[in-house]
Amino acid sequence: MEHSNNIIFYVADPLASASIYKRLLGKDPVMESPIYVQFVISPDLTLAFWQKDDVKPAAQGVAGTCELGLRVMRGEVDARCEEWRKVGAKIVLEPIDLPFGRSFVATDPDGNRLRVYALAESVAA
Repeated sequence: MEHSNNIIFYVADPLASASIYKRLLGKDPVMESPIYVQFVISPDLTLAFWQKDDVKPAAQGVAGTCELGLRVMRGEVDARCEEWRKVGAKIVLEPIDLPFGRSFVATDPDGNRLRVYALAESVAA
């Protein structure tokens, strides 16, 4: 399976991250090893977790300085927040209406931010 684009989070324990993301994304990874795990998000995008001590060149920076946005249909944001809370996600922003639409934000154990959102009708049109 070939994918042209990916997002990689540098994490302390890729297998532990995979365990959480399996529940959040509702799918299994397509590649899984102790230092690297990869999920298919869409046909042209994957999300991977790479053990931060193994990254070449060494990673600089801190988790939580950017976020992964996951778009859902209007009306699904609140239900998805409750689903994620039940599987152990740390919710750092409860569902809220923002200028672009409805959204909530969760973090994973490494502090990576995940924003689930639905665009407002005025923005999506």
